[in-house]
Amino acid sequence: MCLEFALSVRDTHRSDKTTQTEWSVRLLSTIDFSHLRLLAVYTTVVETGSFAAAARKLHTSRSRVSEQVAQLEADLGVRLLQRSTRQLTVTHEGQRVYDQARALPSILQDVEAIATPREPSGRVAITLNHDIAHKFILPRLADFQRRYPRIQLDFVLNDERMDLVSEQIDLAIRIGLPRDDSVVARVLYEEAVTLFASPAFVDTHGLPDTLAELEAAPWTLLTQSHHGDVVRLRQGDQTVEIRPTVFTRCNSPLLLQHLVLRGYGIGPMLPGVMRAEIEAGQLIPVMPELSSDPLVVSLVYPSRKQLPERTRAVVDYLMAERLFQQPEGL
Repeated sequence: MCLEFALSVRDTHRSDKTTQTEWSVRLLSTIDFSHLRLLAVYTTVVETGSFAAAARKLHTSRSRVSEQVAQLEADLGVRLLQRSTRQLTVTHEGQRVYDQARALPSILQDVEAIATPREPSGRVAITLNHDIAHKFILPRLADFQRRYPRIQLDFVLNDERMDLVSEQIDLAIRIGLPRDDSVVARVLYEEAVTLFASPAFVDTHGLPDTLAELEAAPWTLLTQSHHGDVVRLRQGDQTVEIRPTVFTRCNSPLLLQHLVLRGYGIGPMLPGVMRAEIEAGQLIPVMPELSSDPLVVSLVYPSRKQLPERTRAVVDYLMAERLFQQPEGL
């Protein structure tokens, strides 16, 4: 391949029939693309006039630049520069190569800027529950935009799990850890579910003191969490199964929260998610000795490899912000 290229270079000064387009096609069809960076170094030497000047521009050593040009000449089998103690002279073949490769440094810089931008930019799609979006992401959105003004977020609010790859989603905030080994999951928060009711509910129905009273009280249940209308909680080392007879059911955590706040029933919720309402006295703990096994809120994305800088910026921001915190005294 290198020999073929070298012969094509040598033949060009013997014939004027080789057009610029033919030369470009021949160059691209014969050269090893691993030589692109060497060609970029070579063009810098030609433009600056010396190995030393090129080394200063490329932030490297003179000997390294000389080695790279010599490597390019050896691979192509063509002398590109005539060296003397005082100056470098571009050969006929070297001039032709330079004419074709002169744009390479700027092209490589542009490609590198796309791959590793100085400032993360572009769109990042993130799917999450309505309640997490409203309570924890929206209040931090202005701060995020100040830090990363060139990143644009596409929010996909969905209480059901979505396929990240097929739906072209970059990130997901989910309750629980995924079973799919092909995705990356990082823990944002971990906490046990406990029971709450509104002051209006307590005024009407009283505060249950026993499991029997608790089971007889009105409830609000999340469809995804309570299959068969059974609520499984822990009381010390024992598992307790509660089967409410009167309950309102929905598939939206945000709606469940509003149902509980409006007095429609007792609801199992994460205290960290309801921190503001608890501190404001809008929710009262119900039999706080009961709780679920710890639930994990995780940040999920398809792959850790070749993660775009814009996506990595969002991941790092969410991991550093500690979105959820448990209310004091619970």
